[in-house]
Amino acid sequence: MASTTAATAHPDGTDTPPRSPLIGWLAVVSVMLGIFSIVTTEILPIGLLTSIGSSFTISDGMAGLMMTMPGFLAAISAPLVTVATARIDRRLMLCVFMLLLALANFLAAVAPDYWMVLVSRVMVGITIGGFWSIGAGLADRLVPAEQVGRAVSVIFSAVPLGSVLGVPVGTFIGDVAGWRTAFVVMGVLTVGVLIMLLLVMPPLPPSRTTRLSVLRGMLRSVNTRFALLLTFLIVLAHFGTYTYVTPFLEQVTHAGSGLVTTFLLIYGVAGIAGNFLGGAVVTRYPRAGFGIAAALLAAATLLLPVLGGWKIGAVAMLIVWGVAYGAVPVSSQTWFTKASPDMPEAASVLFTASFQATISLGALVGGAILDHTSPSVVMTLGGITAALMVLAAWSHFARRLTWSENARS
Repeated sequence: MASTTAATAHPDGTDTPPRSPLIGWLAVVSVMLGIFSIVTTEILPIGLLTSIGSSFTISDGMAGLMMTMPGFLAAISAPLVTVATARIDRRLMLCVFMLLLALANFLAAVAPDYWMVLVSRVMVGITIGGFWSIGAGLADRLVPAEQVGRAVSVIFSAVPLGSVLGVPVGTFIGDVAGWRTAFVVMGVLTVGVLIMLLLVMPPLPPSRTTRLSVLRGMLRSVNTRFALLLTFLIVLAHFGTYTYVTPFLEQVTHAGSGLVTTFLLIYGVAGIAGNFLGGAVVTRYPRAGFGIAAALLAAATLLLPVLGGWKIGAVAMLIVWGVAYGAVPVSSQTWFTKASPDMPEAASVLFTASFQATISLGALVGGAILDHTSPSVVMTLGGITAALMVLAAWSHFARRLTWSENARS
């Protein structure tokens, strides 16, 4: 008869008390839902950009600061919070970050002016850096060793799901009930995740300590540096353009708010497909998988100004774009993990910090370009940046580099 309980071994040699496998998997799901809430909250303003800007009488580029602030703060908080709280129970920290995220959403919903919205986005950024860096490395403490790989996949499925569904769902709620209601809904969802964490997450005393010296040491690996470069280029290309896809669809495609929501939902479905396709390819062919995703993203954004004047052309390019970006988070995480296979939490910290810093930079640069040119120019420059990432991935192949942990340059 199969056992109904499991004890999880920690790297320090201690075990948690025997727990039901179901409770362990519910804890995994709670972490996944936490990351889903974070990712969705972070990119929620993309679909609400013009309506929020209109409420406070600011430009689309200025409204783009809602994307810049969380990424900037997350990039700073990922290493600092992880190191500063290394000796605090991880369950407590996860709950604290979920509470902070709920408060941030409710604050945005009642903000009397735009600067208060930006304060809420600072809170979102701190939550991203802390929760993601800690939660991403907990799978081996929640389920038996033979199920860790599956648990990691479940946790990281939150990234593409939140990335590709957050914008269209937020846009739909905003169209139906106003942009403030979208933040209220996210706040309620976050409170639900907090309750779930309190109910199913076991005490998680610190078992690993991530120090700044460890993070600095990882940068000596040529593969880590390549992971940083590739992530920087592809995320810059994506968020420098996708942050302003709503203005493009409104001004170039001449799509109404309802049609924009439909287009973004189609993009979301394509993104989910891209996540599973990318995950299957990048595991066996990391360079090819990441390179193909970048090439598709480059093609979509370069062709969008040409074909986006027609609704069918815009939809076609959004489908290609969705498939491409759906593969990006899993591809980037795979490169960081392969570069540092023995330091999963430290790898998660670098992944989170680099990804979020570039989201911030992409939104900032894209907004500045948009305010001085047009949405089509933004798309074109993003496509060129994605093409540079393809060349960078090819250079990794051309140098015949492997993922040996001792690879140095």
